[in-house]
Order: sequence, then C-alpha cells, then structure tokens
Amino acid sequence: MSIIVNTQRLLHILDVTPASHNVMLVGRHGIGKSEILTHYYNTRGMRVVPLFLGQMSDPGDLIGLPKVATTTVATATTASQEAQTSGIDSRTEFVPPFWWPADGQPIVLFLDELNRARPELLQTVMDLVLSHTLAGRHLPEGSRIIAAINDGDEYQLSHMDPALVSRFNVYEFRPTVQEWLQWAESNGIDQRVVKFIALEGHWLDGIEGQRSGEDTGLDKIPDRRAWQRVSECIKPYTELADEDIDLIAGIVGPQAASRFMGSLTGHAVLTGAEVLQHFEQHEATLRKYLLHQLAMVNESIFRHLEVAGDDSPAEYATNLDAYVNLLTEMEAREATAHFANLFESQSFPKAILFIAERTPGVAQSLMNFIASL
Repeated sequence: MSIIVNTQRLLHILDVTPASHNVMLVGRHGIGKSEILTHYYNTRGMRVVPLFLGQMSDPGDLIGLPKVATTTVATATTASQEAQTSGIDSRTEFVPPFWWPADGQPIVLFLDELNRARPELLQTVMDLVLSHTLAGRHLPEGSRIIAAINDGDEYQLSHMDPALVSRFNVYEFRPTVQEWLQWAESNGIDQRVVKFIALEGHWLDGIEGQRSGEDTGLDKIPDRRAWQRVSECIKPYTELADEDIDLIAGIVGPQAASRFMGSLTGHAVLTGAEVLQHFEQHEATLRKYLLHQLAMVNESIFRHLEVAGDDSPAEYATNLDAYVNLLTEMEAREATAHFANLFESQSFPKAILFIAERTPGVAQSLMNFIASL
C-alpha cells in the first residue's frame, strides 16, 4: 500500500528528496500531475521533459537510434614498431534522442504512463532509473527522474515488475478539492464552475460507480482537466441555454452535466470576491444564508485572499471586518467557528497573513473565539 499525499505534502516531499532518488506518483488521469510538477520545477529553473512511454513502440524511441562511428587508429606493421600505417576502428553508437540535455544542465525526466509502456521499454527504463544512464550517457548531475502511473480497473495497463517498482519512492497522489478550488481562483476558471465544485466537490473527480448501461469504454467521467474545458467553453457567455447541456455532457458526462446545469437555475451563492468588494451591497443577502451557504462564502473569501495576496485593495480589510462582525451579530456561531478554523489552518498562508496584518481586530477576535471553545 502506497502513502497518500495531497499537493502540499507532495511539494514538501519533492523539496527534501535527494536528486538521486526516483519518485513514482500513482493516481487517476486528469488530476494535474504533470502540470503541478512542471510549475514546481520551472519556478526553480529546471526544465521538465515529459516522455509518454505508452506512445513509444520500441527502446529506440527512448535511447535514440544506432549509428556506426569510425575512428582512425595507428597500427604497427613491423616488430621494431618503426613503420606505421593507418587503420579504421568501427563501433556502434547511439545518436542522442531529441530530449537529451545537450547543454549539460540538469533536467527533470518525467516518465508518464509508465505502466502503459511495452515490456521491452520497461527493461530500458530499469537501467535508466538504476544509474541515470542511457546507452552509455549519464544524465547531468542533479537530474531527477519522476514517473507517473494510472491505477484502477478501468485502465489497460502493463504489469509492473517489483524490481522496477523497488527503484522508486512511491506515493499515491490525491490532490484535495480545496487545492483545486484555490488553483481555479488563480487561473481564471469560470465562477459558475468554481461555485458548483465548491458546493458539490464530489463531482470534481467523478463519483465512483457512476457509469450506467453497457460499458463501451467511452463513458465520460468528470475530472479536473474536463472541468477546465467546461470553463473554457462557457466563459464567453453570461447565460447558458438548455441545449448547452449536450456540450457539457460531452466533456464531463451526462450526470455531472445535469447536476451542473441544475445548479445554475437556483440563486448562486455569493463569492468571496463579491463580499470583499461590495459588502454593503450584499449584506441583506448574507443575512438570509444558512450555515452551508455561509461556509461556502468563508472558504471563497480565504481562497480569494490567498490569490490576491499583497495586491488586495484597501476596501478588502474594511469589508472583511464588516463580514466577521455580521457573523457575530447574526449569532452564527457555527459559521464563525468555521471561519476561525480556516484562519487557524495552514491551508491559506497568504490569507492568514492578510488578516493578521491588515485586520488585526479580526485576527484577535478569531483567536479569542478559538480560546473560548
């Protein structure tokens, strides 16, 4: 059984793992493995080279093609070694593949779909992960090898040799819904999608066993990549028509599409950005909210502050103070406890710093509330 890690824990593991160790990530498709790794290492000045092993047909795709190399050597023709003639020495060498770091700088070699690779490719990978060497060439010092595999009965996979697995540190990667929502805020995902996932997070990666009818292998199950595509399709349009459900169903499946479209017919819960920017305008609406709706607003406020960071405008502090005071005035003790719990957590460091520095009165009231529990 592998160790389960979310994004925050994975990044810590990458921080402290020596470059000589190989890392294997186990998880579903579409959860952002390659995107997270690429962003993490690019910000540290390292190039990430993704190789999709499931698309490679033979070891030559990985190690390069062979060629005959010739060199001239001196050959003695007499016992006295006085007369010399030239000879030819021929040997087979491999032309470096397109991805090989010709500049000598360390890279992160990302072996995606490792358990979709052909058996003959896996033998080549065995040598690579053991010594960071391919066809006699060593990866530059400091290079890393990270592999990703899909795990589940729904995938057509190759058997993983235990000897190969033993050469990796293995972690099951399960990024949380909250981490995706925070990413969505930072990357401009349509707010209708963000609100839906915030309310029904179980649809982010699909509900287990949601397939219906005959299994054709073409059933659409929602994943994080799919919701991003939904956002790209609907973002240009303020209103969606009933027939747009077919468009969305082709991306995330009919069940998720039906639930998503249904969520748009009711009154949408206010976002954190709306509350922080125009509290007075929305105060009357907030007073009518039930606990689960206030909890959604709380989380959205923290997500938005985490993204805005130092760029938060001055009115954010005033409106945040007014919002927390409103919770107290409404005697919404459970909603206040939820807000205080978010403040006490380590999930939103920039938001917590904003509250501590820009709204010290709010920070003190939250700490007093926590102490009273």
